[in-house]
Amino acid sequence: MSVVDPAPRVLKVSRGTSDKVFRGVILAGALFSLIVLALISGFLLYRGFEVFKDFGFSFFTSTKWDAASEDGLIPASYGVAAMLVGSMVIAAIAVFVAVPFAMSVALFLEYYAPQRIKSVLVSILDLIASIPSVIWGIWGYTILMPHAAGWSKSLNHWLGWFPLFKVPAPIFERSPFIAGLLLAMMILPIITSVAREVYSQAPRDQIDAAYGLGASKWGTMRAVVLPFGR
Repeated sequence: MSVVDPAPRVLKVSRGTSDKVFRGVILAGALFSLIVLALISGFLLYRGFEVFKDFGFSFFTSTKWDAASEDGLIPASYGVAAMLVGSMVIAAIAVFVAVPFAMSVALFLEYYAPQRIKSVLVSILDLIASIPSVIWGIWGYTILMPHAAGWSKSLNHWLGWFPLFKVPAPIFERSPFIAGLLLAMMILPIITSVAREVYSQAPRDQIDAAYGLGASKWGTMRAVVLPFGR
């Protein structure tokens, strides 16, 4: 007796009116965002071309920022070299301070902290990560900078013989280190959350195997978790 396989059944999914309306709204929102982004990019490119036409490539290499005189005898001269270097220095300081601390906090939360402490700290980190950068800037300008002036004066007084800590008095409150420290505080919870998610995906069988071979907890972190997080 022969057995005949039944023909595959084709499932037809009919979209309702609400699904079509929702799909149209989402598509319109996505297209609107792309159009706005394209207009902003086009405006920046158009206006930026005038800078290259007037100053050329020296706009990126010059540190001058002088406006033209009212009579026009002294031409304008602008350059963003100092701003670019300052931004890179601040970013480097922030990464240098935040990344090691964030990785340590992520390891502690994922593998060392008790569950109650972990849930509380994770909630606090998520709350801090949601603070707008404008609030961080206001806090740094009104609170961090005045306190940092005392640190700068102490370092300059006791360690001023070393060039790194020799700071002129007028700029005690403003330095790339203070800005980098503020930026490090801002990116620390974000890096911690990302690192914690990565470390949580470490292969559990390798962790158990390391424990079975007699490795300590830190040895397991160093041999299994940290290499996986790279």
